[in-house]
Amino acid sequence: MTASATPSATQPASGSAPSLGLLLDVDGPIASPVTRSIAIPSIARDLSELANAGVPIAFNTGRSDGFLRDQVVPPLLDAGLTADARLWGVCEKGAVWMTITADGTGEVTVDSALTVPGVVARDVEILVTRDYSDLMFFDHTKRAMVSIEQNTSVSNETYLARQDEFDAQIATILKRHGLGFERKGEKTPDAAGAVDFRIDPTIISTDVESVGVGKDLGASRVIQFLNNADAAVPTRWRTLGDSRTDYAMADWLYEKGYDVAHVDVRPSDGIPQKPYPVRHHDALIHDEAGAEYLARWVQMVRGEASDDADV
Repeated sequence: MTASATPSATQPASGSAPSLGLLLDVDGPIASPVTRSIAIPSIARDLSELANAGVPIAFNTGRSDGFLRDQVVPPLLDAGLTADARLWGVCEKGAVWMTITADGTGEVTVDSALTVPGVVARDVEILVTRDYSDLMFFDHTKRAMVSIEQNTSVSNETYLARQDEFDAQIATILKRHGLGFERKGEKTPDAAGAVDFRIDPTIISTDVESVGVGKDLGASRVIQFLNNADAAVPTRWRTLGDSRTDYAMADWLYEKGYDVAHVDVRPSDGIPQKPYPVRHHDALIHDEAGAEYLARWVQMVRGEASDDADV
Protein backbone atom coordinates (compact mmCIF):
# COMPACT_ATOMS: atom_id res chain seq x y z
CA MET A 1 0.00 0.00 0.00
CA THR A 2 1.23 3.48 -0.83
CA ALA A 3 0.08 7.00 -0.04
CA SER A 4 -0.78 9.73 -2.48
CA ALA A 5 -1.68 13.39 -2.37
CA THR A 6 -5.06 14.64 -3.52
CA PRO A 7 -5.02 14.84 -7.34
CA SER A 8 -5.58 18.10 -9.14
CA ALA A 9 -8.40 18.63 -11.59
CA THR A 10 -7.98 19.09 -15.30
CA GLN A 11 -10.39 20.22 -17.98
CA PRO A 12 -12.29 17.72 -20.12
CA ALA A 13 -10.37 16.12 -22.92
CA SER A 14 -11.53 16.28 -26.51
CA GLY A 15 -11.13 14.06 -29.52
CA SER A 16 -11.83 10.36 -29.24
CA ALA A 17 -13.27 10.44 -25.73
CA PRO A 18 -15.87 7.81 -24.79
CA SER A 19 -19.46 9.00 -25.07
CA LEU A 20 -20.11 8.57 -21.36
CA GLY A 21 -18.43 8.17 -17.97
CA LEU A 22 -19.99 6.79 -14.78
CA LEU A 23 -19.39 7.49 -11.08
CA LEU A 24 -21.45 5.08 -9.01
CA ASP A 25 -22.21 4.86 -5.32
CA VAL A 26 -22.49 1.18 -4.34
CA ASP A 27 -24.84 0.79 -1.36
CA GLY A 28 -28.39 1.35 -2.58
CA PRO A 29 -28.06 1.89 -6.34
CA ILE A 30 -25.80 -1.11 -7.12
CA ALA A 31 -25.83 -3.38 -4.07
CA SER A 32 -29.11 -4.02 -2.28
CA PRO A 33 -29.22 -2.35 1.15
CA VAL A 34 -31.03 -5.48 2.36
CA THR A 35 -28.76 -8.27 1.06
CA ARG A 36 -25.60 -6.08 0.84
CA SER A 37 -24.85 -7.70 -2.53
CA ILE A 38 -25.71 -7.32 -6.21
CA ALA A 39 -29.17 -8.87 -6.04
CA ILE A 40 -30.42 -7.94 -9.56
CA PRO A 41 -28.53 -9.93 -12.23
CA SER A 42 -28.97 -7.31 -14.96
CA ILE A 43 -26.87 -4.85 -12.95
CA ALA A 44 -23.69 -6.90 -13.33
CA ARG A 45 -24.43 -7.68 -16.98
CA ASP A 46 -25.02 -4.03 -17.87
CA LEU A 47 -22.00 -2.81 -15.93
CA SER A 48 -19.86 -5.35 -17.76
CA GLU A 49 -21.23 -4.34 -21.17
CA LEU A 50 -20.68 -0.66 -20.45
CA ALA A 51 -17.11 -1.25 -19.25
CA ASN A 52 -16.32 -3.49 -22.20
CA ALA A 53 -17.57 -0.74 -24.53
CA GLY A 54 -14.89 1.59 -23.14
CA VAL A 55 -17.04 3.55 -20.70
CA PRO A 56 -14.85 4.49 -17.71
CA ILE A 57 -16.62 3.40 -14.52
CA ALA A 58 -15.68 4.09 -10.93
CA PHE A 59 -17.41 2.72 -7.86
CA ASN A 60 -17.17 5.88 -5.74
CA THR A 61 -18.17 4.47 -2.39
CA GLY A 62 -17.75 4.53 1.35
CA ARG A 63 -17.37 0.76 1.21
CA SER A 64 -14.00 -0.94 1.60
CA ASP A 65 -11.89 -2.50 -1.10
CA GLY A 66 -12.66 -5.84 0.56
CA PHE A 67 -16.40 -5.34 0.10
CA LEU A 68 -15.93 -4.58 -3.60
CA ARG A 69 -13.61 -7.55 -3.98
CA ASP A 70 -16.08 -9.94 -2.37
CA GLN A 71 -19.49 -8.60 -3.42
CA VAL A 72 -19.16 -6.47 -6.57
CA VAL A 73 -16.24 -7.69 -8.64
CA PRO A 74 -17.11 -11.43 -8.88
CA PRO A 75 -20.47 -10.83 -10.62
CA LEU A 76 -18.74 -8.50 -13.09
CA LEU A 77 -16.12 -11.13 -13.89
CA ASP A 78 -18.85 -13.75 -14.27
CA ALA A 79 -20.63 -11.42 -16.70
CA GLY A 80 -17.58 -11.40 -18.97
CA LEU A 81 -15.40 -8.40 -18.21
CA THR A 82 -12.77 -8.00 -20.95
CA ALA A 83 -9.32 -6.45 -21.24
CA ASP A 84 -10.90 -3.29 -22.71
CA ALA A 85 -12.67 -2.48 -19.45
CA ARG A 86 -11.60 0.57 -17.45
CA LEU A 87 -12.89 0.33 -13.89
CA TRP A 88 -11.77 1.57 -10.50
CA GLY A 89 -12.83 1.04 -6.96
CA VAL A 90 -12.55 4.38 -5.16
CA CYS A 91 -13.28 3.27 -1.63
CA GLU A 92 -13.78 4.86 1.78
CA LYS A 93 -14.88 8.10 0.07
CA GLY A 94 -11.61 8.63 -1.76
CA ALA A 95 -9.10 7.53 0.89
CA VAL A 96 -8.48 4.11 -0.70
CA TRP A 97 -8.43 3.00 -4.34
CA MET A 98 -7.59 0.17 -6.74
CA THR A 99 -8.03 -0.81 -10.35
CA ILE A 100 -10.48 -3.50 -11.47
CA THR A 101 -9.67 -5.54 -14.57
CA ALA A 102 -10.65 -8.80 -16.20
CA ASP A 103 -8.10 -10.40 -13.85
CA GLY A 104 -9.80 -9.00 -10.74
CA THR A 105 -8.61 -6.25 -8.40
CA GLY A 106 -5.21 -4.60 -8.44
CA GLU A 107 -2.94 -3.17 -5.77
CA VAL A 108 -4.66 -1.18 -3.04
CA THR A 109 -3.47 2.38 -2.36
CA VAL A 110 -4.23 4.20 0.88
CA ASP A 111 -3.85 7.94 1.45
CA SER A 112 -2.29 7.87 4.91
CA ALA A 113 -3.16 11.54 5.48
CA LEU A 114 -6.84 10.60 5.56
CA THR A 115 -6.83 7.83 8.16
CA VAL A 116 -8.62 7.85 11.52
CA PRO A 117 -6.29 7.21 14.51
CA GLY A 118 -6.05 3.59 15.58
CA VAL A 119 -7.00 4.42 19.18
CA VAL A 120 -10.40 5.60 17.94
CA ALA A 121 -10.94 2.37 16.01
CA ARG A 122 -9.95 0.37 19.10
CA ASP A 123 -12.35 2.18 21.42
CA VAL A 124 -15.25 2.08 18.97
CA GLU A 125 -14.78 -1.66 18.50
CA ILE A 126 -14.79 -2.15 22.27
CA LEU A 127 -18.00 -0.11 22.50
CA VAL A 128 -19.71 -2.18 19.80
CA THR A 129 -18.63 -5.50 21.32
CA ARG A 130 -19.67 -4.48 24.84
CA ASP A 131 -22.99 -2.71 24.25
CA TYR A 132 -24.26 -2.99 20.67
CA SER A 133 -23.33 -6.37 19.19
CA ASP A 134 -27.03 -7.29 18.95
CA LEU A 135 -27.56 -4.39 16.52
CA MET A 136 -24.34 -3.83 14.61
CA PHE A 137 -20.85 -5.03 13.78
CA PHE A 138 -17.45 -3.38 13.49
CA ASP A 139 -16.17 -3.42 9.90
CA HIS A 140 -12.62 -4.81 10.05
CA THR A 141 -12.11 -4.37 6.30
CA LYS A 142 -11.78 -0.58 6.49
CA ARG A 143 -8.25 0.82 6.11
CA ALA A 144 -8.77 4.58 6.60
CA MET A 145 -12.14 5.21 8.23
CA VAL A 146 -13.94 3.52 11.10
CA SER A 147 -17.28 1.98 10.15
CA ILE A 148 -20.01 0.21 12.07
CA GLU A 149 -22.85 -1.47 10.20
CA GLN A 150 -26.31 -2.80 10.99
CA ASN A 151 -26.57 -6.56 11.45
CA THR A 152 -28.68 -8.12 8.71
CA SER A 153 -30.48 -10.13 11.40
CA VAL A 154 -32.23 -7.04 12.82
CA SER A 155 -34.72 -4.68 11.22
CA ASN A 156 -33.63 -1.31 9.94
CA GLU A 157 -36.20 0.34 12.21
CA THR A 158 -34.65 -1.31 15.28
CA TYR A 159 -31.18 -0.23 14.23
CA LEU A 160 -32.14 3.36 13.47
CA ALA A 161 -33.94 3.70 16.79
CA ARG A 162 -30.59 3.46 18.62
CA GLN A 163 -28.20 4.87 16.03
CA ASP A 164 -28.23 8.41 17.41
CA GLU A 165 -27.51 7.13 20.91
CA PHE A 166 -24.56 5.14 19.55
CA ASP A 167 -23.23 8.08 17.52
CA ALA A 168 -23.27 10.25 20.66
CA GLN A 169 -20.97 7.74 22.34
CA ILE A 170 -18.59 7.91 19.37
CA ALA A 171 -18.50 11.68 19.92
CA THR A 172 -17.50 11.03 23.52
CA ILE A 173 -14.63 8.81 22.32
CA LEU A 174 -13.35 11.50 19.98
CA LYS A 175 -13.49 14.09 22.77
CA ARG A 176 -11.61 11.77 25.11
CA HIS A 177 -8.76 11.57 22.61
CA GLY A 178 -8.70 15.34 22.09
CA LEU A 179 -9.90 15.19 18.48
CA GLY A 180 -12.03 17.83 16.80
CA PHE A 181 -15.05 16.57 14.89
CA GLU A 182 -18.29 17.42 13.13
CA ARG A 183 -21.59 15.71 13.89
CA LYS A 184 -25.13 16.58 12.74
CA GLY A 185 -23.84 19.84 11.29
CA GLU A 186 -22.27 20.98 14.56
CA LYS A 187 -18.50 21.34 14.97
CA THR A 188 -16.58 20.50 18.13
CA PRO A 189 -13.00 21.79 17.65
CA ASP A 190 -9.93 20.33 19.33
CA ALA A 191 -7.67 22.36 21.63
CA ALA A 192 -6.04 24.04 18.64
CA GLY A 193 -9.38 24.89 17.05
CA ALA A 194 -9.17 22.20 14.36
CA VAL A 195 -12.01 19.97 13.19
CA ASP A 196 -10.32 17.05 11.44
CA PHE A 197 -12.95 14.30 11.62
CA ARG A 198 -16.62 13.69 10.89
CA ILE A 199 -19.27 11.34 12.31
CA ASP A 200 -21.41 10.44 9.29
CA PRO A 201 -24.49 8.22 9.76
CA THR A 202 -26.22 6.45 6.86
CA ILE A 203 -29.41 4.38 6.88
CA ILE A 204 -27.46 1.19 7.69
CA SER A 205 -24.17 2.38 9.21
CA THR A 206 -22.08 5.08 10.85
CA ASP A 207 -18.69 6.18 9.53
CA VAL A 208 -16.00 8.02 11.43
CA GLU A 209 -13.88 9.68 8.78
CA SER A 210 -11.47 12.46 7.93
CA VAL A 211 -13.17 15.68 6.84
CA GLY A 212 -10.90 15.46 3.80
CA VAL A 213 -12.76 12.52 2.29
CA GLY A 214 -15.93 12.77 0.23
CA LYS A 215 -17.53 11.84 -3.04
CA ASP A 216 -16.02 14.95 -4.64
CA LEU A 217 -12.55 13.66 -3.75
CA GLY A 218 -13.45 10.35 -5.40
CA ALA A 219 -14.54 12.17 -8.55
CA SER A 220 -11.29 14.11 -8.74
CA ARG A 221 -9.28 10.93 -8.33
CA VAL A 222 -11.03 9.26 -11.27
CA ILE A 223 -10.29 12.15 -13.63
CA GLN A 224 -6.66 12.01 -12.51
CA PHE A 225 -6.55 8.24 -13.11
CA LEU A 226 -7.65 8.83 -16.70
CA ASN A 227 -5.13 11.61 -17.18
CA ASN A 228 -2.31 9.54 -15.69
CA ALA A 229 -3.16 6.77 -18.15
CA ASP A 230 -3.12 9.31 -21.00
CA ALA A 231 -6.71 8.25 -21.70
CA ALA A 232 -9.41 10.41 -23.25
CA VAL A 233 -11.81 11.80 -20.66
CA PRO A 234 -15.54 11.81 -21.48
CA THR A 235 -17.23 15.19 -21.47
CA ARG A 236 -20.59 13.63 -20.49
CA TRP A 237 -20.99 11.93 -17.09
CA ARG A 238 -23.67 10.31 -15.00
CA THR A 239 -23.41 10.05 -11.23
CA LEU A 240 -25.58 7.65 -9.22
CA GLY A 241 -26.34 7.65 -5.51
CA ASP A 242 -28.88 7.33 -2.72
CA SER A 243 -27.99 10.15 -0.32
CA ARG A 244 -27.39 13.89 -0.25
CA THR A 245 -23.62 13.37 0.08
CA ASP A 246 -23.57 11.61 -3.30
CA TYR A 247 -24.45 14.86 -5.06
CA ALA A 248 -20.87 15.99 -4.40
CA MET A 249 -19.76 13.83 -7.34
CA ALA A 250 -21.93 15.77 -9.77
CA ASP A 251 -21.15 19.08 -8.05
CA TRP A 252 -17.43 18.57 -8.64
CA LEU A 253 -17.84 17.50 -12.27
CA TYR A 254 -20.16 20.42 -13.03
CA GLU A 255 -17.75 22.91 -11.45
CA LYS A 256 -14.94 21.56 -13.65
CA GLY A 257 -16.96 22.07 -16.82
CA TYR A 258 -18.28 18.58 -17.53
CA ASP A 259 -21.77 17.80 -18.82
CA VAL A 260 -23.28 15.88 -15.90
CA ALA A 261 -26.62 14.62 -14.63
CA HIS A 262 -27.14 12.99 -11.23
CA VAL A 263 -29.50 10.10 -10.52
CA ASP A 264 -30.94 9.91 -7.00
CA VAL A 265 -32.38 6.47 -6.21
CA ARG A 266 -33.72 7.53 -2.80
CA PRO A 267 -35.34 10.91 -3.48
CA SER A 268 -37.45 10.74 -0.31
CA ASP A 269 -34.68 12.69 1.43
CA GLY A 270 -35.61 15.62 -0.81
CA ILE A 271 -34.07 16.73 -4.08
CA PRO A 272 -31.91 19.85 -3.77
CA GLN A 273 -31.85 22.58 -6.38
CA LYS A 274 -28.87 22.02 -8.67
CA PRO A 275 -27.56 23.73 -11.82
CA TYR A 276 -27.43 20.34 -13.57
CA PRO A 277 -30.23 17.81 -14.23
CA VAL A 278 -31.25 15.52 -11.38
CA ARG A 279 -33.05 12.31 -12.36
CA HIS A 280 -35.11 9.94 -10.25
CA HIS A 281 -37.49 7.10 -10.96
CA ASP A 282 -41.16 7.74 -10.21
CA ALA A 283 -41.88 4.26 -8.85
CA LEU A 284 -38.62 2.45 -8.02
CA ILE A 285 -35.87 3.09 -5.47
CA HIS A 286 -32.47 1.66 -4.50
CA ASP A 287 -31.02 -1.03 -6.77
CA GLU A 288 -34.29 -1.49 -8.65
CA ALA A 289 -34.04 2.10 -9.84
CA GLY A 290 -30.30 1.72 -10.39
CA ALA A 291 -30.94 -1.25 -12.67
CA GLU A 292 -33.33 0.80 -14.81
CA TYR A 293 -30.83 3.58 -15.34
CA LEU A 294 -27.98 1.19 -16.11
CA ALA A 295 -30.15 -0.45 -18.75
CA ARG A 296 -30.82 2.94 -20.34
CA TRP A 297 -27.13 3.86 -20.27
CA VAL A 298 -26.42 0.65 -22.17
CA GLN A 299 -28.97 1.77 -24.76
CA MET A 300 -27.33 5.20 -24.95
CA VAL A 301 -23.90 3.69 -25.56
CA ARG A 302 -25.34 1.33 -28.18
CA GLY A 303 -26.93 4.30 -29.93
CA GLU A 304 -30.45 3.06 -29.23
CA ALA A 305 -31.36 6.02 -27.00
CA SER A 306 -30.12 9.58 -26.80
CA ASP A 307 -30.82 10.39 -23.17
CA ASP A 308 -32.18 9.10 -19.86
CA ALA A 309 -34.53 11.93 -18.94
CA ASP A 310 -37.64 9.76 -19.37
CA VAL A 311 -36.55 6.72 -17.32
